[in-house]
Amino acid sequence: MVSQFDREKACVKVSMLLQRLCSRIGPDHPNHYWRTTRRLSQGARSGGPFAHRGQLRNAKRIVVKLGSAVVTRGDECGLALGRLASIVEQSLPVLEARACAAAGQSGLMALYEAMFSQYSTCTAQVLVTNLDFYDEQKRKNLNSTLRKLLRMNIVPIVNTNDAVVPPPQPDSDLQGVNVISVKDNDSLAARLAVEMESDLLIVLSDVEGLYNCPPGTDDAKLIDVFYPGDQQSITYGTKSRVGIGGMEAKVGGKVQSSIWALRGGTSVVIASGTHPKVTGHVIADIVEGKKVGTFFSETKPAGTTVEQQAQVARSVGRKLASLRPEQRSEIICHVADLLIDRKDDILSANKLDVDLALSQGQLPAAALARLSLTAAMLDKLAVGLRQIASAALDCVGRVLRRTKVAHKLELEEIAVPIGVLLVISEGRPDCLPQVSALAIASGNAGLLEGGREMTNTNRVLHQLTQEALALHDVTQAVQMVRTREEVWDLCQMEEMIDLIVPRGSAQLLRDIRRAARGVPVLGRSHGICHVYVDAQAGADKALKIVRDSKCDYPAACNSMETLLIHRDVLGTPLFNQIIDMLRTERVKIHAGPRLASHLTFSPLEARSMRTEYGDLECCMEVVDSAQAAVEHIHKYGSCHTDVIVTENEDTAERFLQQLDSACVFWNASSRFADGYRFGLAEAGISTARVHAGLEGLLTTKWVLRGDGHAAADFSEPGTIEFLHQDLRTGPDEERQQLS
Repeated sequence: MVSQFDREKACVKVSMLLQRLCSRIGPDHPNHYWRTTRRLSQGARSGGPFAHRGQLRNAKRIVVKLGSAVVTRGDECGLALGRLASIVEQSLPVLEARACAAAGQSGLMALYEAMFSQYSTCTAQVLVTNLDFYDEQKRKNLNSTLRKLLRMNIVPIVNTNDAVVPPPQPDSDLQGVNVISVKDNDSLAARLAVEMESDLLIVLSDVEGLYNCPPGTDDAKLIDVFYPGDQQSITYGTKSRVGIGGMEAKVGGKVQSSIWALRGGTSVVIASGTHPKVTGHVIADIVEGKKVGTFFSETKPAGTTVEQQAQVARSVGRKLASLRPEQRSEIICHVADLLIDRKDDILSANKLDVDLALSQGQLPAAALARLSLTAAMLDKLAVGLRQIASAALDCVGRVLRRTKVAHKLELEEIAVPIGVLLVISEGRPDCLPQVSALAIASGNAGLLEGGREMTNTNRVLHQLTQEALALHDVTQAVQMVRTREEVWDLCQMEEMIDLIVPRGSAQLLRDIRRAARGVPVLGRSHGICHVYVDAQAGADKALKIVRDSKCDYPAACNSMETLLIHRDVLGTPLFNQIIDMLRTERVKIHAGPRLASHLTFSPLEARSMRTEYGDLECCMEVVDSAQAAVEHIHKYGSCHTDVIVTENEDTAERFLQQLDSACVFWNASSRFADGYRFGLAEAGISTARVHAGLEGLLTTKWVLRGDGHAAADFSEPGTIEFLHQDLRTGPDEERQQLS
C-alpha cells in the first residue's frame, strides 16, 4: 500500500504537458502536421483568448495540466500507467510535445522519460518556485532554459520545488492583478501558461468540468461555456480523492486560476482526464473544438445560445405535434401562398446573394446555379409544399397496427414525430421551405443552417415561415442557426437533437458524421448517377434521355454523371449522334479507360470513375453487357439513381432487379428521382437507400390500454391467456389523432 503522503508528495502533485500544436499543411490534409520553430518570445496569440470553441483548432501552443487523480490509479495504490500512456500517445500524433510539468519524484520522472522515449522524444526536469516568476532575472533564466530545450526538441518536465518553495502569497493576487502566486497545481499551470504565452490551457482532473449544482444531483448540468461574470452560478463538488487539489479544497481556486489565465490571454478548458469514454481522445477532441468539459470565454453571445435554441425547439415542437392535422396543413399552405405573394422580395434577396458570390469569385458555376432562384422555381416549390400539406392530414397520430393482446387489453402502434431535427444545407435556398414544411407536417421542430452564401435569401424565407407558424402560436418551431460553429455544438447535443439531415457536398456529410456524437445522421453523399445505353436501345429514346439526364439541371444530385455505352454501340450512328448532341450542349466529356483504348483520338481521360461533376461534364465508358453495366455501377456508383435504355424487356427487368440503388429506371430520365415528380412529400433521397421524406421523419410509439392487467396474470399457472389478435385498421382509425 502507498501512504497518503506518498500519493500526494511522491506520486503526483501536478502533471502538465506543455505542447505546441503544429501548423497544418492545408485544408486538404487535416491529419498532417509540420514542425514549427517559432520562438517563445514571438508569442502564440494575437488579440487575446479565443472567443469560441471552434477557434481552438487554431491553437499553436497548448498547456495540458494533469491533476493528481488523473495519473493515480482508481484504488489509489500507485500510478495509472495505462492512462498516462494513453495521454502521451494521443498527444504526440495530434500535438507536438514540447514541455511537461510533473512531480519532481524520480520514479515518475523516469516513467515520463520511458514513455516519451517511445516516440524518440527526450525529457528534462525543471523545478520552479515563486521566485522564478517574481524575480526578473530568474524569469529570464527560466524562459531561456525552456526556449533552448524546445529548440532541441526536449520535453521539459516542470514542477514546483517543494523543498524550498516559500509560503504562498495572499489570495488577493487572484483577483485580476498582473501576478498570481504559485500556491498549488492550478495556479502553477495558469502562471506557466501565461508566462509561455500559450494559446490554450487544458486542465484535466477527475471532474468533467464546472456544474451549475453539485454533480450527481438531479438538476446538475455541465456548464459548456463559462464567463467570468457568472462565477456565482456554479457550485463546487467534493474534494479530489487524491492530492492537495480538488474543487472544494480550493474554494474556487481552480476557477480563479483559470480566470487569471484567461485574462492573461490564454484560453482555458476544464475537462475530465479519468472518464473511460473520453480519456483516450480528450486532448484531441478539445483541440478540434468539440464540446468537452467547460470552455472559458470572455465573449458572451449577443443573442440566445444554441443550448437555449434547442430547448425552445424541444418545447415548441411538442406544441406543434399536438396541433390538429388540419392546423399543421394550414401552416404549410400559408407558406406556399407567401412564396407566391412575396416572390419579388425573395428574388431580390436571392439576387443580393448571387451578386455577392459573383463579386467574390469563390463559387464554381455549378454552385452558382444551385444558389440561383427563379420565379418558375418558386412556383414549383409552392406546388410541392401543397403536396406536403395534403400529406400532413394523414401523418402524425396515424394508427399503424392494432393488436388485441388479451381480453380488454389492446395495443396500438402509432406514428409520432422524431423530435428535433438539425438540417444543414449548402447552396440550396429552396431547401429551407422544403425542410420547414416537412418538419411542420411531421410535427417535428427544426433547427436550420443554410450557409453564409445564401444569408439574404434564407432570412426572407425564414421570415415567411415564421409568419405562417404564427397562425397557431408555434413561431419558434423552425429556427435558424447562425454559424457553422454552432452546428458543430448542436451535433454533440444528443439529449436535445434527435436527427441530423445534412444536404450538400460529400465533404459536408463527412464533417457532420465526424462531429455528431450519439445523434443519427441521415443524408446523401455523392450523387453519381449512371445512364446505360444498351445494344438494343432505341436511338430517339437514348438521345432524349441522355440529354435530359445531363443537361436539364446539371447541378442536381439526380443528374447523370457517367454514361455507359454497350460496346456494340461504338462506331454506330447512335454513338456519333450522342457525341454530337453532348458537344452541341457544351458538355465536356471525360473518357473512361476502356473507351480511351477504343478511340484513336479520345477525350481527356477521366481521373476517377467516382466523380460527381455537378456541371456540364460527364464521364463516358464502354461495357460489354448489361451485366457488366450492373457490376460497374455497383463498383463506382453511389446507390442514388441509375437508368437503363433498352427495348429488351428481359434485359431491363434483370437490370432493375439486380441494382440496389434508391432509384432504378427503365427508359426514363434520371431527373425523375425527385419527391415532387413522384408526387411524394419528400425533401431528398439518401444514397444509403433511406428516403428522407415525410415517413422518414416519423417514428412510432406503443400505446397499451388495459383494465387492471398484470404480467403475473399470464404466468404459469395464469388466469389469462395471450390472444395477440391482429385488429386491422380502417381509414377512420388511421386518421385517429393523439390529443
